[in-house]
Amino acid sequence: MGPALCLLSAAGFGAMAIFGKLAYDAGVSPGALLLVRFTLAAVLLGVVLLVRPGLRRAEPDQHQSEAAGRPAMTRGRTLATAIGLGAIGYATQASLFFSSLELMDASLLALILYTYPVLVTVGAVLLGRDRLTPRRGAALVAASGGTLLVLLGAGGVSFHPLGALLAFAAAITYTIYILVADTVVHRLAPVVLSALVMAGAAGSLGGRALFTGGVDLDFRAWGWFWLACIAVVSTVVAMLAFFAGLKQTGPSTAAILSTFEPVVTAALATLILGETLTPVQLAGGALVLSSVAVLQLRATRTRTQLLGVPDRPNPKSHQVPEPAQDGRTEPTAVAR
Repeated sequence: MGPALCLLSAAGFGAMAIFGKLAYDAGVSPGALLLVRFTLAAVLLGVVLLVRPGLRRAEPDQHQSEAAGRPAMTRGRTLATAIGLGAIGYATQASLFFSSLELMDASLLALILYTYPVLVTVGAVLLGRDRLTPRRGAALVAASGGTLLVLLGAGGVSFHPLGALLAFAAAITYTIYILVADTVVHRLAPVVLSALVMAGAAGSLGGRALFTGGVDLDFRAWGWFWLACIAVVSTVVAMLAFFAGLKQTGPSTAAILSTFEPVVTAALATLILGETLTPVQLAGGALVLSSVAVLQLRATRTRTQLLGVPDRPNPKSHQVPEPAQDGRTEPTAVAR
């Protein structure tokens, strides 16, 4: 389920560009979009936690939370880190992204931003959290090359030095965000972690709005519909899926699978906005999909080996730790 959740997250985030374009057509400003997005998402997640208190409890995962490269944390430090992920990490990355978007074409911006899977993989390896196996290396090359083809196939990009600098800063910020999130994702329930991140981002952006004179909420009524789509589909659902997928796959694999996002964006732009996919973009999409297949190869073999196991309770069934290919210890069910 880990890779599937990462792909679901990428699809949700990939749709955000389409929703954002439609919101801009309704007169929504970037500042209003960000503030409403994070505030509404925080409220929705808070309501979910009130209605379903069972979602507040994290599943026991002690061996994961104390894995190599992840520091020990108190409860208070864990909560503060989660809030800081939103207030500092997510809010900064989103602000850099939209500031860059005002200076340069979206396709080149996305190309620069999607250097982050490489940065995350390198960072995770240097921190001792992941191991650069041949399988992961091949997936990284395929995903990065495919993303390059998808975005370069758009053509007609304009280069702006400051915009490029802001875009690369957004990629670095998102890299740090993922690596820091990996230290707390095993200690908090996904809904709780997502709610804290959204609350932190909303608080940070709200405070900035107070100091800068507020944001303009005087836009067309249907703009609120697209903002709701961004908050629900491209924030709440996408973030919950990402944290749940990150917990199961690790930061490198999650980052590589997230390169599916620009492919989704290009496909939706073709279907909804009337843009055309070029043969180069189609080839790039095929490469990204091949990276998914490479990452799924070991999981498929494992499932095949378990096909002969009867699907019924066994009082002697248990879980034993087994070294994973990425260097982390993962539970393997020996009976179902």
